Amino acid sequence: MRKRALIFGVSGQDGSLLAQLLLAKGYEVHGTSRDAEIARFDNLKRLGIFERVTLHSTNLNDFRSTLQTLRDVEPAEIYNLSAQSSVGLSFGQPTETVNSIVGATLNLLEAIRFLGLPARLANASSSEMFGDTGEKPADETAPFRPRSPYGIAKASAHWMADTYRQAYGIAVSSLILFNHESPLRNERFVTQKIVRAAVDIASGSDRKLTLGNLAIVRDWGWAEEYVEAMWLALQQDKSSDYVIATGVGCSLERFVALAFEGVGLDWRRHVVLDPALHRPYEVDRTVGDPGLAGDKLTWKPKRTVTGVVEGLVA
Repeated sequence: MRKRALIFGVSGQDGSLLAQLLLAKGYEVHGTSRDAEIARFDNLKRLGIFERVTLHSTNLNDFRSTLQTLRDVEPAEIYNLSAQSSVGLSFGQPTETVNSIVGATLNLLEAIRFLGLPARLANASSSEMFGDTGEKPADETAPFRPRSPYGIAKASAHWMADTYRQAYGIAVSSLILFNHESPLRNERFVTQKIVRAAVDIASGSDRKLTLGNLAIVRDWGWAEEYVEAMWLALQQDKSSDYVIATGVGCSLERFVALAFEGVGLDWRRHVVLDPALHRPYEVDRTVGDPGLAGDKLTWKPKRTVTGVVEGLVA
């Protein structure tokens, strides 16, 4: 019989790419949205897999809704990718952000415990939990010092998952995901904003690209590789947590330069800096150490930032 997987948040970048991966591996894939009757599922359609995913209306903030979907599907693998995922937006909508991450994760863990479901769960944690990592890349033992409502919520959900693993034996692995991109990323994210502006300007637009702090350093990887790490984590006999990153830091200024170079332009002629776009409490540098994932999952990133930008521009 085919393995059955359930993806909470199947319509997002990671959920859609994960569904594609699992279908290619022969899985029966189920996915959720708050209202599957009216949701657009553009990413699934763009990947050509919309008709192959069984969709369910589920609200992870509603315990009964979560419980019912788990009972109906009875998955062998569960992927928790459903939440408000913008760090910047979390400053404007802190309550919604915390509820969509902490409350939803607690409901999912408690529903699995209540049903006694023998499923393996992959929980999407975030590099934002670390805050500023400084010069030493963060591994699984690095302390959490988040600097945003999003990072705080992710840290709380991460420890909730750890508690349910230790207290109740829930087979949950948290993937501490550093920044990862694909053409499916929403334009709210700065990487898509940069790339789309560069391509538009190269195509003849006279628009200017307005950005904030170009000095920040991030660890950017390719999303298709990161969802493979999620799957690999659930194939292990023992649940654990893993940093998923490239180990290579790059400033936002360098990212901008690479994007504009990719279309034959000098970014300095087309970018306007606006201090109003700076976050209230910024993370200056965040880079991850994926050594454990390399050792235990035999996972290693194939693309670092240069390949990521090339892929986005193409």
